[in-house]
Amino acid sequence: MPLLTAALVLLCFVGPLSTDMYLPAFPGIATELHTDPSGVQLTLTAFLIGMTLGHLVFGPLSDRYGRRRPLLAGAAVCAAATALCALAPSLEWLIVLRLVTGFTGAAGVVIGRAVVSDVTEGPAAARLFGILMTLSSTAPILAPLAGGAVIGAAGWRAVFWVLTGVSLLALVGVLAAVRESLPAERRRAGGGGVWRGVREVAGDRAYVGYTFAFAFAFGALFCYIAGSPFLLQNVLGLSVGTSSVVFSGGAVISTLSNATSTRLAGRVAPQRLLRTGLYTMLASTLVLLAVTVAGVLTLPVYAPLIAAMFGGLGLVFPNAASLAIARVPQAAGTGSALLGTAQSLLGAVVAPLVGLAGGGTAVPLFAGMVLCTGAAAFFARSAVRAGAVAPARQLPGVVGMSVPADIPLPRSEDKPERHGA
Repeated sequence: MPLLTAALVLLCFVGPLSTDMYLPAFPGIATELHTDPSGVQLTLTAFLIGMTLGHLVFGPLSDRYGRRRPLLAGAAVCAAATALCALAPSLEWLIVLRLVTGFTGAAGVVIGRAVVSDVTEGPAAARLFGILMTLSSTAPILAPLAGGAVIGAAGWRAVFWVLTGVSLLALVGVLAAVRESLPAERRRAGGGGVWRGVREVAGDRAYVGYTFAFAFAFGALFCYIAGSPFLLQNVLGLSVGTSSVVFSGGAVISTLSNATSTRLAGRVAPQRLLRTGLYTMLASTLVLLAVTVAGVLTLPVYAPLIAAMFGGLGLVFPNAASLAIARVPQAAGTGSALLGTAQSLLGAVVAPLVGLAGGGTAVPLFAGMVLCTGAAAFFARSAVRAGAVAPARQLPGVVGMSVPADIPLPRSEDKPERHGA
């Protein structure tokens, strides 16, 4: 299991590193490739679009063909495309290659979550999700700093060579540690099987509730990411350097909260941890909105409240994800894909809305966070109620596999063997 965890962490690292590590390189890319800042931003947009599409493709593929083959294919092509990014002769080529990188890099994220669902259950799944998120959440903290150091020493193309190395390490990790975790008898044959899996997943009300709780919590985070530069610099009057430190502090608190959730898994029900995290987020963002509207928002008021928000967020992500995918183990790849797609799309939708009122006020930022967190709490509550009406059942002969009560179970003589890493 330690080798498997390390391999899954490397796969989770690829996405955050690919988005955050080359951000300091934007001016250099614009100069060398003869474009403007908006042109360089298209490379990031292309990557995110590729990630969204990759979730939708690789999740169902892994339910049909198993986990290992699509994962190996995605990791190999991602490494190759990243290397080609370092050699890109024009902006157009860089945009196309970033699209390919995002598309194939999604395989590691979506199939990695499905593998967790295959080999663990209940508190163990929440614990492993917590470990992955705790370790991978350090990437947004370290990536810009590492990227700045690499760019200063060797230029922006060197960043993509470093990312190529990380992608190759992830590929080696898959080869060495990730064995096939989905037995052939539980795979879905043909396109009809894939779409049947989508219908089954979308038809599980508890899964849908936990997925939207996860996605709306992510939407609250994206509201903060989009609006925090204006908040910290224009409203609170901090310098660029101090703003970066304050922003990184939130990631540190979320990481510590993830670690706490991991330690509590098995002793505290994941539903309770999820509820605690969401209510903490909702209370802190409501107070932030109130003090902002009242015109008394200052750094001493802001700091503990935003710390509480990130503390709650660290409890929400691992527990919402594990509870969602645990509902649909018969189509865990598809469930993971829809979870990631909802997360990406909602984040992309809400982030631009924060800036509609301009950067001179933080009211849209905190209003957006309150609405997203309130929606997440509503969907989490509906998921718990739906799960009580149609509880998941243990799949005979397969440790960690449970299915909704209305899915027929196999006969005892058809018990699949346990395949895990």
